Amino acid sequence: MSQIQGVIAAIRDCESDFIAIRHAIHAHPELGFEEESTSRLVAEALRGWGYSVTAGIGGTGVVGQLRCGEGARRLGIRADMDALPIHEETGLPYASRLPGKMHACGHDGHTAMLLAAARYLAETRRFDGTLNLIFQPAEEGQGGAERMMAEGLFDRFPCDAVYALHNGPTLPAGSFVVQPGVLAASADMVTITLTGKGGHGGLPHTCIDPVVAMASIILALQTIVSRNVPPDQPAVLTIGAAQAGSVSNVIPDSARLEATVRAFNPAIQQLIERRLREMVAAQAQSFGVTAQVEWRHVTRVLVNSPEETRIAREVAEAMAGPQGIVPLPAGAMGGDDFSWMLEKVPGC
Repeated sequence: MSQIQGVIAAIRDCESDFIAIRHAIHAHPELGFEEESTSRLVAEALRGWGYSVTAGIGGTGVVGQLRCGEGARRLGIRADMDALPIHEETGLPYASRLPGKMHACGHDGHTAMLLAAARYLAETRRFDGTLNLIFQPAEEGQGGAERMMAEGLFDRFPCDAVYALHNGPTLPAGSFVVQPGVLAASADMVTITLTGKGGHGGLPHTCIDPVVAMASIILALQTIVSRNVPPDQPAVLTIGAAQAGSVSNVIPDSARLEATVRAFNPAIQQLIERRLREMVAAQAQSFGVTAQVEWRHVTRVLVNSPEETRIAREVAEAMAGPQGIVPLPAGAMGGDDFSWMLEKVPGC
C-alpha cells in the first residue's frame, strides 16, 4: 500500500466522525467574525489531539500548532469557517437551524477536512518540522485573512509555505484543479450612492430624480468591460443590487447600487476602477445628482507559486491519478482572500 493510500485508508476509518462534525457545523452556521461556536469546536478538537492552540487571532480565528522532530521547515494549512446570509431550503436532515444563515459556500466542509487532516497528522506524526493549522474567520468579503495577518499571524506563526483548498461543486467528484500562477480573480465590492431631490411623482420638474440617473448609470457601466477591457483579459462587472424608493408616486431623495468587480490582472482591476469612477461622476453631473463611490478591495488576484504548486500537484495526482487533474473551468471568476496570504508567503 502506497503512503497516499495509507493516508486515505486511515482517514476513511474515522470518516463518520468528520461527517458528523461537518453536519453539526452546517446546522449551526455563523457569519463572518461571529464564528464563536465553530471556533470553540475547532479549538477543543485540536487540544484533544495534542496541538498548542491560540484562539482569538483576527477576532474568531484559531491556529493550532504541532511540532515534530528537529526540522526547521514550517508549513501552514488554512481553512475558512464562515457562512453566508442565505436562507437554506434544502430540506436536509442537517440543514441550517438558523433562519437567514447557511453554509452555502462549503466552508463547513473546509473546516471538517482540515480537522480530519489535523487528527491524522497528530496521530501519525510522520513529519519533521512545525505545522501551523490556520482556521480563518470571515472569508466572505469581510477581510478575515487580512485581519489575521494584521494581528500577527505570520509573525507569531512563521510559515515557509502555506496551502489551502476550496471545494468546486461544478467539477467532477474526486478531481482537482492545481495550476501555477493565477487561479482566482480579484474581487472588489463597489457601492454607489446617488443623491438628488425627492418629491411628488406627479411633479417631476420640481425634483432631481436619482432613479433615472441610476438607470442610466446601470446601462453605462455595462460598457466598461465590453469597450475598455481587451478581449483577451477576463473581467466581470456585475450589479447585484439596485435600491431606490418605496412607493410608486414618490421620487426618492437617493438611490443605491451595489456591484462586484472581478479580474485576473491587477492592471485590469485598476482600469475598471478608474473608468467606473469617471463614468459615474460624468453621468451624475449630467442628471444633476451627486454621487459617492465606495470601493473595497476584498480579495487580490490569487497567484500560486511554482514550487509549492508542483508539490501540491504531485500529491493530488498520487490521490486521483493524472486524469484527476482538470483545468480551471472557462469563465470561472471566483475569488478567495487566501490571496492576501499568498502575497506574504509562497504557497498554493
